[in-house]
Amino acid sequence: MTEHIAKTLVLASSSPRRRMLLGETGLVFDVYPPNVAETLWPSEEAPDAVARLARAKALSVAEQLGTSAQRVVLGADTIVVLDDEILGKPRNAEHAERMLARLCGRTHRVITGVAVTRSDTMEVRELQVESWVAMRTAPPEEIRAYVATGEPLDKAGAYAVQGEGRRFVSRVDGSESNVIGLPVEETLALLRSEGIGNEVG
Repeated sequence: MTEHIAKTLVLASSSPRRRMLLGETGLVFDVYPPNVAETLWPSEEAPDAVARLARAKALSVAEQLGTSAQRVVLGADTIVVLDDEILGKPRNAEHAERMLARLCGRTHRVITGVAVTRSDTMEVRELQVESWVAMRTAPPEEIRAYVATGEPLDKAGAYAVQGEGRRFVSRVDGSESNVIGLPVEETLALLRSEGIGNEVG
């Protein structure tokens, strides 16, 4: 059996999309899903929510690792906002259809909070990135056919810009990787401030 050698960087996420995006940078890392309920507080603004949840995810995993580990933990949270209303993941297919019908023909915001902490100090560095996504109009039958693929059912806003949901997107202003779930360039800059990935990019 090959002995597992702990990586310095840890991704505090169960998202395959964040794992894919971070892996494409060439960084090596371990993955630990955080024990954090992704629920919003009453009257919480979207920027406050992504900051709180990203921070909570990073700190949750850092606490699991313990202070002797001296590892860098990365947490992130992404939220879709339309008319100042936060759109989370759809409850079911019908909810996904309604959500997409609202987004189509409109422009919405995607905000990601990114937090980095060290498991030995628990000090947090963080940032937020915002992108704007314009969607074309689409008939109900096209939306229904897309939802039937199952792709949007675990996505905030009920679409995946990196998948079949791209068909509805007419323009992305800002970081496209942010819309997928992790603003890569900004995240790499944050990690470099912790001495991670200076040879990447």
